[in-house]
Amino acid sequence: MKKGALIFVWLFFLGQAMAVACDVCEKDQPKGFENITHGAGPSGDFDYYIIWGAIIIVGFTLFYSLKYLIRPKENDPDHIKNIVRNEGF
Repeated sequence: MKKGALIFVWLFFLGQAMAVACDVCEKDQPKGFENITHGAGPSGDFDYYIIWGAIIIVGFTLFYSLKYLIRPKENDPDHIKNIVRNEGF
């Protein structure tokens, strides 16, 4: 277990160094998107609408998935969450 945790931490920090954009790509990125990805980045207003739309969808998805994961509001004793809870899986 300790070996796995050390490998995970090592790969996490090594992965951060490899994930940043190179110097040439960093110059081509628009303000706010520097050092995120390789390539030209968003080129027009429509690209920013797509990005913000995706951010909003991901935000709603994250909110509702956590909401229904924490408090699913199922009171039926035969519901799968109660079976798992009672059986001790």
